[in-house]
Amino acid sequence: MITGAGAGRNMSTGADVGTGADAGAGTGSRPDGAVRRAVGALVGRRARLRWVHLVLGGALLMPYWMLSAVVLGSLDPRKGPLLQVLLYLAALATSLPMAAVTALVPTVRALEGAVALALCAPERAAEVVTGPARSWAARWRTAGWFVLHLLFGGIVSGMTLAGAPFAAVLILRPTGFEELVRFWEDHGLPGWLPGPVLGVALLALIVGSSAGLGGLLARWAPALLGPTPDERVAAAERRATVLAQRNRLARELHDSVGHALSAVGIQASAAARVLRTDPEFAAEALAAIEETARGAVAELDAVLGLLREEDGTENGPAGPTLAGLDDLLRQLARTGLTVDAALAPGLDRLPAAFSREAYRIVQEGLTNVLRHAGPTPARLRVAPAGGRLEIELTNPLGRLRPSRPGGGRGLRGIGERVAVLRGGCEAGPADDGTTWRLAVWLPVGGEQR
Repeated sequence: MITGAGAGRNMSTGADVGTGADAGAGTGSRPDGAVRRAVGALVGRRARLRWVHLVLGGALLMPYWMLSAVVLGSLDPRKGPLLQVLLYLAALATSLPMAAVTALVPTVRALEGAVALALCAPERAAEVVTGPARSWAARWRTAGWFVLHLLFGGIVSGMTLAGAPFAAVLILRPTGFEELVRFWEDHGLPGWLPGPVLGVALLALIVGSSAGLGGLLARWAPALLGPTPDERVAAAERRATVLAQRNRLARELHDSVGHALSAVGIQASAAARVLRTDPEFAAEALAAIEETARGAVAELDAVLGLLREEDGTENGPAGPTLAGLDDLLRQLARTGLTVDAALAPGLDRLPAAFSREAYRIVQEGLTNVLRHAGPTPARLRVAPAGGRLEIELTNPLGRLRPSRPGGGRGLRGIGERVAVLRGGCEAGPADDGTTWRLAVWLPVGGEQR
């Protein structure tokens, strides 16, 4: 035991130490990892894909550059070496604005975005748009990207096509290399440098330039090919709409099917307990289960119709309204939950969409009583007052029942429905500490959000 402790900790200094093999492995692996990352950044798969992307940019540059070279070459027929170089540079400078103009076509962003994701910046898939530019801001940003792609591509393509063969000549040192050395010396260049060294240096310059320029394009891709602020806002609105629709469907399923399953479970349990001692009650419970299940299937069809966006479901799924509260109370009475209900007259004249939401709130409140307090007497009041509909439900606090896995969405769903109708709600133990109270108020004339 002492030996084992000493291997992990220096007993005299209190410092943690490791074995020699571990220490050597730790110090030796870090440089190797850095070298592998450096080599990968220069010639790895991602670097090779970016080189292909740049070469494609050089190929796209060629038509613009050739057109500019022809136009500028026709201005002065003299073709000296220096003039030829200046002509090529001027052709490059004039070809890029032409490329920028053609990049204002909306579909260019879709094409460049798809190519950039495949070759240049596949790790930026969530930040690069592959659709057409629908605003001038997006078009100008695409034009900037297109110009950079063609400029960097022209540089790398030129270096690859001209520099790589020259580097091979330097490395292989074929016949005639001495004349090249004398040419360097005649022009003041260090002819003593070995050709292979210069060739390797030239190749390293080409590879480094390709990796560096490709990395810059990948870094700038989200800024130039990414969504504009207006597109980000539109995308956020679409996500919010989808999320609101999903929450709406979740509430409908939870309140309709969840209520039915809770009632069916309690009725089936009661029927099983008295199946032999009271067959008549068991038969009545089974009939109630059949009725509840049939109603749940009908409501499930309505919710699925909303999911499929069928005709007639734009304002919400067809479902029960406050006019059907008597049927709901009668169904709950079969489970042993007795409700002393005070329902004001005229509830059937409320707007249908408003009445459906209010019904779901009452339904979920009564279902929560059944789930958490059991078959206990409850008091329900639903009445218009001062331009709003008031719902109050109270019940004695029963013995705490174990919660089912994934439960706890009932009150949250009520809060979401109340927020949609621009109302308010309170839920919790009453002041006496023996009663649970749910109070909801909904403006009858309030518009849904």
